[in-house]
Amino acid sequence: MDLDDENDSGSDDDDSELQIDFEWFDPQPAVDFHGLKNLLRQLFDVDNQLFDLSELTDMILAQPLLGSTVKCDGNESDPFAFLTVLNMSQHRETEVMKQLTAYLTSRAATKASLSVLKDLLAPTSKAQVGLVLTERMINMPHQVVPPMYAMLQEELSWALDEKEPYEFTHYLLVSKVYTEVASTLDTEPEPPTPKKQKKKAAAKANEEEMFYFHPEDEVLQQHALAHGCYEFERQADEGASDAKRAFQELGVRPQGSVVLIEAGRFAGAVEAVKEYLGSE
Repeated sequence: MDLDDENDSGSDDDDSELQIDFEWFDPQPAVDFHGLKNLLRQLFDVDNQLFDLSELTDMILAQPLLGSTVKCDGNESDPFAFLTVLNMSQHRETEVMKQLTAYLTSRAATKASLSVLKDLLAPTSKAQVGLVLTERMINMPHQVVPPMYAMLQEELSWALDEKEPYEFTHYLLVSKVYTEVASTLDTEPEPPTPKKQKKKAAAKANEEEMFYFHPEDEVLQQHALAHGCYEFERQADEGASDAKRAFQELGVRPQGSVVLIEAGRFAGAVEAVKEYLGSE
């Protein structure tokens, strides 16, 4: 895929064009460990230390024929994006899957819209849940996403033909959303706020608009059995919102999100993502 990026330097006569070639690869155990682990750290944000990310990365690399990475400097380079799915039942007894299951169950308990996850992820559940993990570097073009999902569908079909344990009843996608918050830079401290005003401010905060780091999540939610966002378990350091401003006037406050899709609706969801984002 060739993608052109035009950068405006401030002059109508001085536009530059950057052409980047992206390539898709199977996960490579010999070269992708550190790159994938860094992307997982980014995905789980401030809560990433709650999980054994090394074990999770090894788990992804142990199934190199399922999932894909996106690179721009050949097979030996670090991935800029990845997508994979893990069988939560198959890996139930591993330490990192125990951590993830407990975490997702506890976070889901904070949202009524995610109540279905408690029974679905319970040890006695007969459901076969595919944990979809995907992340990409900031400012990666969204056109890389539809091919990753299309390839995943093909690989799942091939794996089922070989009697591999990927006959899922549900797909559980872990992602992130964010709200915009006022910057604390170059501002004077405000006087103490009366309790009534604090309550009004809190009510207003609950109505803040959610934005998507991954625009495809908004489409996937339209095909979901359940979806919702949640506060991270760990608190970000003061000033973290400003650190993530990315040259915007407002700060960024991330939250975790999950999207649960029944297996019978997954293909339609992927097709909708393709139509929404497009690919070349």
